[in-house]
Amino acid sequence: MSEFTKTYHALGTEIKLTVFEEGQVPALDKAYDLIQYCEDLLTVNRTKSEIMSINYASGKAAVSVSKISYDLVKEAVEVSQKNQGFNAAIGPLVKLWHIGFSDAEVPSDKEIESRLKLINPRRIILNDKDRSVFLLDEGMELDLGGIAKGYIADAIKKLWKESGVDQGIIDLGGNVLLVGPGVHDGNWSVGVQSPFDTRSDYLGILKIPDYSVVTSGIYERFLNKKGHTYHHIMDPKTGYPVQTDLMGVTVVSPKSIDGEIWSSLGFYNNYDGTIKLLNDNKIGLIFVYKNRTVRLTDNLQDKFKLTDNSFSLVE
Repeated sequence: MSEFTKTYHALGTEIKLTVFEEGQVPALDKAYDLIQYCEDLLTVNRTKSEIMSINYASGKAAVSVSKISYDLVKEAVEVSQKNQGFNAAIGPLVKLWHIGFSDAEVPSDKEIESRLKLINPRRIILNDKDRSVFLLDEGMELDLGGIAKGYIADAIKKLWKESGVDQGIIDLGGNVLLVGPGVHDGNWSVGVQSPFDTRSDYLGILKIPDYSVVTSGIYERFLNKKGHTYHHIMDPKTGYPVQTDLMGVTVVSPKSIDGEIWSSLGFYNNYDGTIKLLNDNKIGLIFVYKNRTVRLTDNLQDKFKLTDNSFSLVE
């Protein structure tokens, strides 16, 4: 079977888009155009975007935004207000640490304490009629980095389906979303990255239908200071990186946005806590620990095969 892949750079990562028919190649650039359009609306890494307009107006006024921005903010805020670990209002804390950037530093306890007062998602007012968002306290900031890629991947899949693309791969750097039936008995084979190997070696293989596979890990961005390593996944309760013995969480789900959300919830709640929250049998998780043990949710037991014998599966 022929394969047509284009590589782009956007969303702070390498994007790979693949279709399997030459006549569908124009859908690759259409998808990239959509990525750029969404990034222009949603980014907080530039001075101008719709999300930055909301942030600049914090404590002053509600800001009306496009349907794309409002729909994503609404979903992110509703999940955040459940107080299970995911927090779209975490922007001030992320900016304070700035892990992954050259100016990253370990902040003082006083600085952290001041930021914790600004990350309460219940201080966000949504108005469906005006599609407006109001951050009630000056200094509050939305950061949709933990959910935007999933939303965009789902939007590309919808675009491709409407354009007649019946088979493809959307890879947004850690977010893989499959379109249509796989080449082997209708399923796809997807490698799960080893969090201990920067060469993207796999610890195992998933065999799944046209689902999303999202992997998050503490190995992705980190700060080394005075003998301590600080990763980028923040705990909204403490203001410090989440204390965990996890290295990575992979989520298998029909929608990529759910994969983003549940990968965060997996880190905050670990295996046992996440199982208590999970009420959708179509969402499966793989937890990889620092001691090289791997735990799966029950619905992935017959879909995942461990291929690296330096890891071990545990019940």
